[in-house]
Amino acid sequence: MRTRTEPPRLAPHVRLVFDRARGRHVLLGPESVVVLNRTGADIVGLCDGRRTVAEIAAGLRGRYDDAVEDEVYEFLDRLVARRWVVVDDG
Repeated sequence: MRTRTEPPRLAPHVRLVFDRARGRHVLLGPESVVVLNRTGADIVGLCDGRRTVAEIAAGLRGRYDDAVEDEVYEFLDRLVARRWVVVDDG
């Protein structure tokens, strides 16, 4: 994913929702629930299919002083590997 410039987005079978019982955002997929911390939820929330990873990282810099682009790439790489986030090849 690192070399791609296409914007990431949630996979069609995955939803980002706020779970009131847990008090946290979760990714809901078929037979799976992934509890996200605040930073992870903010990253996934910016994966709208329009913003590049660099733009997502830049948006996080306004929220977090220590937002590092490499960490955003690594987090999204893990989500892509699990097929929770997709990147179209254009």
